[in-house]
Amino acid sequence: MSNKITLSKKDRMLVAWRSTFLQGSWNFERMQNGGWAYSMIPAIKKLYPEKEQRSAALKRHMEFFNTHPYVASPILGVTLALEEERANGQPIDDAAIQGVKIGMMGPLAGVGDPVFWFTVRPMLGALGASLALAGNILGPIIFFVVWNLLRWGFMVYTQEFGYRAGSQIADDLSGGILQKVTKVASILGMFVLGALVQRWVSINFKPIVSKVELSPGAYIDWESLPAGSEGIRMAIEQFNSGLALSNIKVTTLQENLDSLIPGLTALLLTLLCCRLLKKKVSPLLIIISLFILGILAHVVGIL
Repeated sequence: MSNKITLSKKDRMLVAWRSTFLQGSWNFERMQNGGWAYSMIPAIKKLYPEKEQRSAALKRHMEFFNTHPYVASPILGVTLALEEERANGQPIDDAAIQGVKIGMMGPLAGVGDPVFWFTVRPMLGALGASLALAGNILGPIIFFVVWNLLRWGFMVYTQEFGYRAGSQIADDLSGGILQKVTKVASILGMFVLGALVQRWVSINFKPIVSKVELSPGAYIDWESLPAGSEGIRMAIEQFNSGLALSNIKVTTLQENLDSLIPGLTALLLTLLCCRLLKKKVSPLLIIISLFILGILAHVVGIL
């Protein structure tokens, strides 16, 4: 292209301002995608003069996105740089842009929560509250002003940092840096997803596989325990030493599955959902189906 299209400082600041409303249209299907696309609109209008190009750009930015709302800024910066290079003829496809977004959003979300929600905000809140309790009107004012200055300053700085880093990546396409970044980002995203499966997906099959009567000495003999607090203390000690609470050992299907591979059913369910998403099944339909199946399985005693 003869004239290179460049995003000005004003264009990037418009994106930064809009990103403060990232969670304004949060939804269960694609989470922050609406706010992300809304943030990108000033850049898309500048980079793509044709209506079809703008529609395609908005469509690729309506895919799933979710991270801490403040650490989305460096991802926005990198994405702005990639979109700018794409608009100027560089061979950057949709998969590369989406791969970088997905790969960055998981790790950065893990940084944003402890830094902002669990450290900076509680500290400023405690400072403001202490002043307010002393009758000083500056308490809430200091909290509001300092918090927003820190938040906005961080978002602007990291978006510009991401924009500069993204430009360097796109300028060296011949060396394959973008392909390497996309690959690493995708691997990292899958790693984060795998770590979250065990934490957030829980399945417990209730059907009983076997009932075995234990021999004396393998369980707590409640009748032989003394009454009162002494009996409670002895029962706790025996339980901590490995004795069963009852003379009947009940083994459920879930315990058998966990003895083979812990978390296997949760992993299989996650893979099934990924498979359905790959086949273009609506995420909302998957969520509703899981709710219905879970309720029916509980009613009949499977879960």
